Amino acid sequence: MELIFFLAKVVGISLSGVMAPGPVTAAAIAMGARNRFAGVLMAIGHGIVEFPLIILITLGMDTILKSTTTKIVIGFAGGVFLLFMAIQMIRSLSRTQDQEVKVTRSSPVVAGIILSVGNPFFLIWWASVGLNLAITAAGFGIWAFALFAIVHWLCDLIWLSLLSWASFKGSVLLGPRNQRIVLLICSLALFGFGLFFIYNAADTIIKLL
Repeated sequence: MELIFFLAKVVGISLSGVMAPGPVTAAAIAMGARNRFAGVLMAIGHGIVEFPLIILITLGMDTILKSTTTKIVIGFAGGVFLLFMAIQMIRSLSRTQDQEVKVTRSSPVVAGIILSVGNPFFLIWWASVGLNLAITAAGFGIWAFALFAIVHWLCDLIWLSLLSWASFKGSVLLGPRNQRIVLLICSLALFGFGLFFIYNAADTIIKLL
């Protein structure tokens, strides 16, 4: 019974983080406009990063993730990727109406991997809140730890799948013009997140000087 209550806690905490607006959310909506399964594929890419990370932080890697140098490097790298992704989307939207809108050249799986690795807040979350949950899960045993990781990832899978499915259905109903408006909003959101990541990294450097 105690394990069930813990897993319910994991679902609640995980959903609060998963459903928060962020670059992964914007990318899932943007890619979902052209591919209803984009969310599933992004969740797979996210899991490729997340499952090993859960094990590593439990073994002590959280110290590295909390380091200032790591935050700066990841902030700049993630910010640059988001800016590149946003500019690529905006450029594709500027083409003629009869051309197919290509959201990004990257596959959803690759986007899920890079957006996870390049998001300093995702890594900080796992080095703090996530670490606490992982340690608690490990206290129940290896199978409970594995169940915790799967339950957390399923929250990502379900939410991203819903976003991409709703985006795909919405783009069909809204038509090409309104679809382009939605994609423009998503691209601007990604651009804003990119600038925010770079600003935070630069601000950290300035404070160290």
